Amino acid sequence: MLCFTHVPPLPLFSTSGIYLPASRRFTSFRIRMSSSSSIDSVPPPPDNAIVLGCGGIAVDFLATVDSYPQADDKIRSTSLKVQGGGNAANALTCAARLGLNSRLISKVANDSQGKGMLEELEADGVDTSFIVVSKEGNSPFTYILVDNQTKTRTCIHTPGDPPMLPTDLSQSSMLSALDRASIVYFDVRLHETALVIAKEASRKKIPILVDTEKKRDGLDDLLPFADYVVCPENFPQTWTEVSSTAGALVSMLLRLPKLKFVIVTSGEHGCLMVQRASKEVFESQETDIESLLETLKHRKDSTTTFPTCVSSETTKLKANGVGTMTGRLFLGTAEKIPPEELVDTTGAGDAFIGAVLYAICAGMPPEKMLPFAAQVAGCSCRALGARTGLPHRTDPRLVPFLV
Repeated sequence: MLCFTHVPPLPLFSTSGIYLPASRRFTSFRIRMSSSSSIDSVPPPPDNAIVLGCGGIAVDFLATVDSYPQADDKIRSTSLKVQGGGNAANALTCAARLGLNSRLISKVANDSQGKGMLEELEADGVDTSFIVVSKEGNSPFTYILVDNQTKTRTCIHTPGDPPMLPTDLSQSSMLSALDRASIVYFDVRLHETALVIAKEASRKKIPILVDTEKKRDGLDDLLPFADYVVCPENFPQTWTEVSSTAGALVSMLLRLPKLKFVIVTSGEHGCLMVQRASKEVFESQETDIESLLETLKHRKDSTTTFPTCVSSETTKLKANGVGTMTGRLFLGTAEKIPPEELVDTTGAGDAFIGAVLYAICAGMPPEKMLPFAAQVAGCSCRALGARTGLPHRTDPRLVPFLV
């Protein structure tokens, strides 16, 4: 039996936690670490760049265990931490630490957990003035078990009550939130509200990034508004019913004509991205995307511990049984984190997205964006919880990507 026993009062959202005993041309991007890369050389963040996010917020109760329990087991945690979580809240915290002006639309209750979440976000520079606070009910929270043996985590989420409805956000508040926004981000958790915001953002020609963590209610209504999509492994195949990842990415771009690029992340195996070309390539020869991917895999640098990226030229990408589109294929590697430094992968995908949001606002080319996002995600995996390890833009590990 897995028991959640009474826990002594904890300082909510502390950073310390409680620790208990125990032949085609390709391009590539590789970071060169040198003594000349210094914090003083980091350029300022993009001028007046504002990211507006709408989505999940929660309190995370994180407990590390030696190994995941079997049915009816009774085990003890080896450490415990309580801090803010939720996909959108995590990604915007990451973006704020990197230097973007971040605004969040979500909903909490007027309880101690809700107040703690707002205080933590505000301490990181996230604008919480558009978060709806319910007078009654409970704020969302998540129990997270982190397995020290397999370095995996299991999440048990309890949604907030009452849930957020589009009528909770007034028209004037929505317009204020969108004012001067550089990009809008959705994690699809508040899909009804997100759709209202997406329609207005699209009317204002504000770019939209959608995090398709998994198939959720309202996702199919929201995706046609997306300029950018970031998704985890297996989502493209599930959504398109195309058997291969590369072919599924082509299918997504063909089905969603507004989409500029789609990225699929695969944890320690890196990421894959297909970018639509802004102009057609007038050549008769098509390139099979599966063969092109195999070529990129052979060309990637497997010797360095830092993230890298290799890419194809702009060409006509053909996916058998799917179709053909003009674009580029990118293959990014993940940081090779020493086992003794890998603590917790909770929120690594949110960190990656936060870095992508920054990269889009900063005008980074994909060859630089993918390694940068992978490095930010790698930093987040070195501490317990989704936010503890999120780096600031002056972190020495990020300097080579920003100069």
